[in-house]
Amino acid sequence: MRPNDSNNNELEGTMVYGTRAIIEAIRSGKEIERLFIQQGLNNPLMRELRDEIKTAGIMFQQVPIEKLNRLTRSNHQGVIGIISEINYHSIEELVPKLFEKGMVPLLLILDRITDTRNFGAIARTAECSGVHGIIIPTRGGALINSDAIKTSAGALHHLPVCRENNLKDTIEFLKNSGIKIFACTEKTNDYIFDADFKTPAAIIMGSEENGVSPEYIKRADTSMKIPMVGSIESYNVSVAAGMVLYEVMRQRK
Repeated sequence: MRPNDSNNNELEGTMVYGTRAIIEAIRSGKEIERLFIQQGLNNPLMRELRDEIKTAGIMFQQVPIEKLNRLTRSNHQGVIGIISEINYHSIEELVPKLFEKGMVPLLLILDRITDTRNFGAIARTAECSGVHGIIIPTRGGALINSDAIKTSAGALHHLPVCRENNLKDTIEFLKNSGIKIFACTEKTNDYIFDADFKTPAAIIMGSEENGVSPEYIKRADTSMKIPMVGSIESYNVSVAAGMVLYEVMRQRK
C-alpha cells in the first residue's frame, strides 16, 4: 500500500495494487472507493479475489492494461484499488436508528454529482444544517478523496455517507420507511417555500449538467424549484443545496 503515484487527480487517495494485497484489504474491512481489474485475467488468485468482491458487494471496472500502467509504474499484477478516505454507512441501518432516537430524518440524495469540491461543499453545508446523512450512488458519483474532505472542512468525518448500488431501490426503501421524497428540479411550478419540510424528508439534488434523473423525479412525492431571476440557466449545485437546506432549517426552527 502506498500513495497514488499517478497524476490523475480523480484517483487521488491511497492506492493498493496486487491481487493478494487487494484481497487482504477487503478482508480487513477497508472501504474500496474504486477497483480496476485488467481485462481477461483468469487464474486461481483472481478467482479468489472475485469471490471476495462478490461477497463484499464491491463494484469494479474491467480495463485494459494500458490504463493500469498509467495509474502506477509498479508491478500491479492487473489489479489496482483506491481505498476510501471514509467509512460508509448502510441506509437500512441508519434510518431506523434516527427514528429510534426520536429524530425527524433529513437526508440528501446526490444524483450524479461528480465534482469533488462541490460534493465537499455540500457536505459542509449539510453537516451545519442538521442533515443526518448523505446518499450517493456506487457509480457516477464524486470520489471522496482528500480534496473532498478538505473542502468539507472535515464534515465528512462526522456526517454519515451511504453509498448505494441502486438509488431507485433506496428511494422506495425511504418511502416505505415514512420518509417523503423531494426532488429539486426546475421542471415544476412549485417552489421550495411551498414544500413542507417538517416531515421526515429526503431531498434529491441533481448534477448541474442534467439535473435530477427523470426516473427519480417520477418516484419523488414532491418536485420543487428555487426561484431564479437571472439569465444563467442554473445555480451551482452546492449553492442550491445550501438554499434548500436553509429553508428546511427555517421551517424546522
